[in-house]
Amino acid sequence: MPGRRDGNHLYLGVHVRGQVTIAREEAKTFLEPNDLVFCDPARRHLLHFGDDCQMIFFRIPRCYLGVTESEMNRVLGVPIRGSEGFGALVSDFLSALAAKAEFRQSTIGDRRARTAVHLLSVLVMELLEADTADEAADATGVGNELLSRIRAFIEEHLMDPDLSPQSIARAHHISVRYLHKLFQNDGSTVSQWVRQRRLESCRIELGRSNRRFTMAAVAHRWGFSSPSHFSRTFRGAYGMTPSQWQSLAISAFAPTATDAQDKRMR
Repeated sequence: MPGRRDGNHLYLGVHVRGQVTIAREEAKTFLEPNDLVFCDPARRHLLHFGDDCQMIFFRIPRCYLGVTESEMNRVLGVPIRGSEGFGALVSDFLSALAAKAEFRQSTIGDRRARTAVHLLSVLVMELLEADTADEAADATGVGNELLSRIRAFIEEHLMDPDLSPQSIARAHHISVRYLHKLFQNDGSTVSQWVRQRRLESCRIELGRSNRRFTMAAVAHRWGFSSPSHFSRTFRGAYGMTPSQWQSLAISAFAPTATDAQDKRMR
């Protein structure tokens, strides 16, 4: 990991051996072999390495992960167990990728790297969902309970083009002013939350490898006023156009000539 921050990239460490300690929010966690952790060179103080420590670091373009800076800050330094769940799948894949040196300057290597990025974007979303669930479990008070219900309502009506602060407030028998206050206390706005959830739904739909969707169809289905507005909003959030993301995601899972040959041999 470099000594200074690269604003365009993030790093993911895979623990191999030795002692590694994460110091985060006044708590210390020891990593086990195959555990994962997202890192930023600007926050090297989060990680403490023992003398006989070995880790493999992967450099990842931030824009490919499809999350905001504030969301990324929520997962930096969070230990991810490589022995269970989705973390185990990602750890095994990355370890195998690092071991295949011959892939690094090849077409199949590029495709495997893109698959890795797609897996990491899913991993980040799982971490964010777990973090949100923890916050919801700790939340108390009528305001937090109401906000949770409002967010669930938004999720159910994301495809409704008429979804608006007015319609949301009306459905929950509160004023628009109070609705804005609930989201403001949570560090967001109603419109930002709706836009974020719609964009994430579009990103998942465009990334499906078994089907291709037109940009216009996706934009219409998720309540965007026009394909051009959808494209601008998507690029502003993720650093690439919807078409670029769709091509990237689908190509990562497309079979290569080597894959086809291996299948015939089996």
